[in-house]
Amino acid sequence: MKTNGFENFYWLNQPQRFLIEKKSLIILTDPETDLWQKTYYGFGKTNAPAFLCPVKEDFTFSVKTEFEDSYYLYDQCGILMFIDENNWFKVSVEYENRKFSRLGAVVTNLGFSDWATTDIPAGVNQMFYRISRRNQDFLIENSLEGKNYRQMRILHMHKKIETAQVGVYACSPSKSTFKASFTKFKIEDCIWPESVSQ
Repeated sequence: MKTNGFENFYWLNQPQRFLIEKKSLIILTDPETDLWQKTYYGFGKTNAPAFLCPVKEDFTFSVKTEFEDSYYLYDQCGILMFIDENNWFKVSVEYENRKFSRLGAVVTNLGFSDWATTDIPAGVNQMFYRISRRNQDFLIENSLEGKNYRQMRILHMHKKIETAQVGVYACSPSKSTFKASFTKFKIEDCIWPESVSQ
C-alpha cells in the first residue's frame, strides 16, 4: 500500500477557501470552526474542515504542516483520524499567546474528548506528523525537520474501526482565519513494529 496522490481523498466540512495542487493543499480557515466533544467545556463541535482518505488496513500516514498569520487563541492545524463525530483524534499545534503554542493531541472516545499538550515556542510555524495504526491502537509521532521523529502518544480507540478516515484539518474556533499548508502526504504500510509479548 502506498498513496502519495489525492485521488481517494474527500472533504469532511469543505471550507469556503482552499487550493489543491498536485502534491499540496492550502486551507484558509473559516471562523468558529472546531473539533471537540463535551469534556469540561460542555459543548460539541465537529465542523472543522478536514481532507481525509479512507484506509481499511493498518497504515502509517505522514505529512508536513505549515501555518501563517495564526495569532488567535486555539487557531490550529494538523492531522485527523476520524471514525464518526463521537470517535476520532487530532494532533496539532494550537496558538496560545505570543510566547508559546501548544503541541498536543485530542483523543475522543465514545463522545468525550481529552487534551494532552506540551508547550513549544510560539515562533514554530511548521511541523511534521506521523501516525501508525495497529488494529485499534495508534502511535503518534512528530518531527521539526521530517527526519527525527519523537513519540507523542500511544492510544486506543474503543469503537470498532472498519475503515479509518485519515488526513489533515485546520480550524479557527474564534472569529479568526489563517492560512494552513500541507505537503509531503504519504500513506504506506504500517512501519510501527508489532508488539512482542512479555
